[in-house]
Amino acid sequence: MEKTVGNLERVHIIADPLIAGHIESVLAARGIYCMVRNRHLIGGAGEIPPLEAWPEIWVDRDDAPIARQLIHEVLEPAGPTPDPWICPDCGERIEGQFAECWHCGAVAP
Repeated sequence: MEKTVGNLERVHIIADPLIAGHIESVLAARGIYCMVRNRHLIGGAGEIPPLEAWPEIWVDRDDAPIARQLIHEVLEPAGPTPDPWICPDCGERIEGQFAECWHCGAVAP
């Protein structure tokens, strides 16, 4: 059940405040006003129920459908992760989702 306050609607709750911040950045980049409530409240878990301390993503009610779609795309990316690759310059093994070598900065082949 989604909550609303005024013209704002809660569109997502997530345990990780770093991911909440990433979602906030993605929404802002698309021009969607976003507010993260409880960003720093996670430290209170134990004193208050854990779900009450998790960060909540709130957006304008009119933007809620597209915000939910974007959040889904962030959390459930389409397609498989590319295979790991070996840097042609330094020989370092790099995970497939990275386009540059972390060690020397070379671009993936």
